[in-house]
Amino acid sequence: MTTRGSRSEKVKRIFHQFDENHDGGLNRDEMAALVVAVNPRVKFSDEQINAILDEVFRTYGDFIDGEKGLTYEGLLRTYDDGAGDVDRDFDALGLELTLDETKASMASEASSSSIVDERLVESQKKQRTAAWAVSPNHGIVFDDTWKIVDDLEILVKRLKAKQAKDGKLKADNIDAFSDAGWSRELGPSSEISDKRVFWEESGHEYAAFVKELGVLRSRADGARSREQAFDGHMAIGRVLYEHQLFKEALVSFKRACELQPVDVRPHFRAGNCLYVLGRYKEAKDEFLLALEAAEAGGNQWAYLLPQIYVNLGIALEGEGMVLSACEYYREAAILCPTHFRALKLLGSALFGVGEYRAAVKALEEAIFMKPDYADAHCDLGSALHAMGDDDKAIVIFQKAIDLKPGHVDALYNLGGLYMDAGRFPRASEMYTRVLAVWPNHWRAQLNKAVSLLGARETEEAKKALKEALKMTNRVELHDAIAHLKQLQKKKVKGNGGANGEGSFVVVEPTKFRTVGERTTLRQDLANALEIRAFQRITRLSRCDVELLKKEMNDGDVPVSYSGTGVPQRSIRKPNLEEILRRLLDFLKPETFQGAVKAINERILSVFDDTGSGRVDLGMFFAVLAPICSGPPEKRKRVAFDALLWRPVNEGGGAQIRKVDATRYIKLLRAIYVPSHGVSEMLELHGEDLSMMSFTEFLVMFDDTDWGFGIMSTLLKLETGDRNRHGNRICSVCRYPIIGSRFKEIKSHFSLCNQCYSEGKVPPAHKQEEYKFREYGSEAEAMKDKCKCFTLQSHSDP
Repeated sequence: MTTRGSRSEKVKRIFHQFDENHDGGLNRDEMAALVVAVNPRVKFSDEQINAILDEVFRTYGDFIDGEKGLTYEGLLRTYDDGAGDVDRDFDALGLELTLDETKASMASEASSSSIVDERLVESQKKQRTAAWAVSPNHGIVFDDTWKIVDDLEILVKRLKAKQAKDGKLKADNIDAFSDAGWSRELGPSSEISDKRVFWEESGHEYAAFVKELGVLRSRADGARSREQAFDGHMAIGRVLYEHQLFKEALVSFKRACELQPVDVRPHFRAGNCLYVLGRYKEAKDEFLLALEAAEAGGNQWAYLLPQIYVNLGIALEGEGMVLSACEYYREAAILCPTHFRALKLLGSALFGVGEYRAAVKALEEAIFMKPDYADAHCDLGSALHAMGDDDKAIVIFQKAIDLKPGHVDALYNLGGLYMDAGRFPRASEMYTRVLAVWPNHWRAQLNKAVSLLGARETEEAKKALKEALKMTNRVELHDAIAHLKQLQKKKVKGNGGANGEGSFVVVEPTKFRTVGERTTLRQDLANALEIRAFQRITRLSRCDVELLKKEMNDGDVPVSYSGTGVPQRSIRKPNLEEILRRLLDFLKPETFQGAVKAINERILSVFDDTGSGRVDLGMFFAVLAPICSGPPEKRKRVAFDALLWRPVNEGGGAQIRKVDATRYIKLLRAIYVPSHGVSEMLELHGEDLSMMSFTEFLVMFDDTDWGFGIMSTLLKLETGDRNRHGNRICSVCRYPIIGSRFKEIKSHFSLCNQCYSEGKVPPAHKQEEYKFREYGSEAEAMKDKCKCFTLQSHSDP
């Protein structure tokens, strides 16, 4: 560990090397040369260099000596504040301390030893005290605080020994998983332990420890001044945090917040503790307080802002608020262009909301700055796979695994890529490697079974499946087991399918005919099934449409003006995400994140085709209304009211402009019926300023050809997509038929919703034309059968 003495000598050597004109200051050119020299792997643009220099010269204005530039004391302060790593920069420049400088460093150490208790010598203290404690800016200030720290270290050591002896202390290796880029501390990330320790908090030893800890806290509270009490509680919190006693550390940081509410550090550290404890909303609130204090404190805390932004983003991701997190990661990357973790997190978050190209760009920049960043390679591989660039994705995934051989995420995601590509033996190999690192990873075990079956290793697949059953009893597993049984069953029958899939013929749409008015057209069903799938992913089918009305009535969204001067209630995507969180407050964070991703990909991408990042809220509500829950009449009414709520229609009484209604319908079709909608959007010409009532709006909405008449088919799916038809099985996919059954009236084979919508028929029943009748339930089918018998008996002589 670098001591204060050696630090100052090293900084002095660095300073003199770049003070080319020997005027006792580093001007902008000299400072730029230093930044470039100590970051040999980074290729800075002129804009990035200027941004860094502007920040340095603004933050350390008190250390700027006119035209000469930054003084030696100013450079030393930048290192003290954590803006750089002295040892790393010193080594990067190939410098070495002379014998005289080493002696001076040792003398400096000796002279500083008076700040601690006389029982200890400086070297012993520094050997067992974390690096943060000896940092002049973030560490211990008062002599009495050292005594508290020493006593606390003894208490923790005693507790650790007792729990280890009883076998209660547990450690979990978190090195195998993707690093979130978590800025746990103000210091460098190298201080972060790769081992997560779980303390046993219910025993007598822990209770005794907490009691003794209370005595130390009382000593801190009894200090001679508020500043000293603050110093004591911060130090106690830091020691506890280092030993991963997060609940107790939080108590100390909260007390420090009470003592100095406008100090950034206790809020920042309290937020860190809350995040680790899984209390994401409280963590977010603490980080926001830290951000407020940092912005109010001027340049004093400027160096901390990027880390606050990063941790605030991570806390928001913990709540599922990924669009909002992206904003803070961007802020961190702007403030600190070399912050590779901020760029990695930005890329990962963009991937999480389906913006793959932007994700690839951010992740590539992170890797450019830190070529050995395994987690960034892993996420880049995932983004490339999502874009269909599998060859490059495989190379990137393999690079992540080379950098960290036990990288669970990279191994698992590469296995998924191989599965998608049909390379089952390679997929099985990846999942086996995942299980070697994480033996109870049930998803890897299940996927291994599926990949083994795909590789035609049936017996091994059965063994893997049994192992998965031992690990979990989740619904997904039972669904997968049913699927495997179907594949095996079809395989035994020898129907010619690849990898156990049934054989079929895809028939062109014109050869599919319907019998009866209630039978759904094939293309309409295909579109409705897509919308239904979107409803399920977003859970909007569980969102009462009345909540949209409530948001319009209660929300305070200011009117803004676009470039054309048209007034509208437009908001930025992160603010829209907050509204969606209220609408879908019943979702868990990870499920909500999936819903936002689907909405961003399907709806917001059409709304924000210019990339402005803003969304017309009235039009957005109108687009959501038809797929929320509630009676169809109510959904249409809320859609109309959302258009009426838009500023352009204010003052029109109970009518909206026809041009807005037309645009809405075309937007609705472009989003939900994209095979027609995109071209239709381009056909919108001119401005029809005539007004339209709700009754006229309904006529336009329900039009089967040019409106959203598909809603009737969607309603049929919503009410009947759980109906079972006894033991009826689809003649193509061999699954039990759920939802509607489509019976071919000549050959008498039956199809499920999905196979009918895709035009699949069994090859044994090849016909010039197929006629289907739809049955919503077996009762309907029996009724129809009885009716046929009655007609036949009447026709008999």
